[in-house]
Amino acid sequence: MARKRRKLSNPLALAVMTTLWQKPMHPYEIAQTLRSQGKDTSTKTNYGSLYTVVQNLEKYGFVEVTGVERQGNRPERTVYGLTEAGREEMAEWLSDLIAIPAKEYPIFETALSLMAALPPDEVVRLLETRLSSLEVEVASGRGALDKLYETLPRLFLVEVEYHLHMVEAQAEWVGGFLEEIRKGSLPGVEDWRRIHETGELPTEFTS
Repeated sequence: MARKRRKLSNPLALAVMTTLWQKPMHPYEIAQTLRSQGKDTSTKTNYGSLYTVVQNLEKYGFVEVTGVERQGNRPERTVYGLTEAGREEMAEWLSDLIAIPAKEYPIFETALSLMAALPPDEVVRLLETRLSSLEVEVASGRGALDKLYETLPRLFLVEVEYHLHMVEAQAEWVGGFLEEIRKGSLPGVEDWRRIHETGELPTEFTS
């Protein structure tokens, strides 16, 4: 199943639409809601561009002005609500993201694919540093998640659980890979080490 080409591709637009699915809000309230519900940990959220995202959603008919709020001496705030077209776009976009696996290009994968350019002992040192950082992230992430459970239903925290699980899985993989290099059980590790000792690539690496 091919992924549909959408008028807006910024994930923040989807986050805004799902926030407005809850109720009509002005942009500042949208930002507050994203933050209070922890969505800024799973979606790259640039609050400075949020107003532009809302304007683009309005341009394509996915949101519309539903009213204006004024509190005390504060400036008027325009309240936006999700249109029927916006509800359809939100549902289709979200369904695609959940159902259709997409090839992503995490920068760590890029680094792993190129790591032979560094000596094995240096890679061990660097991965040890990474593993320490991952372990700290797991510990702090577990504490933060437990705190969020106190105020939010698990339904609204599954993306935080998923991220934490991925970090734990990466830490487990990095730890195992480190042991393979240290013990010399990684296939090709001696050739890798010899490359950096002699400065020469074996013919099978270049042909």
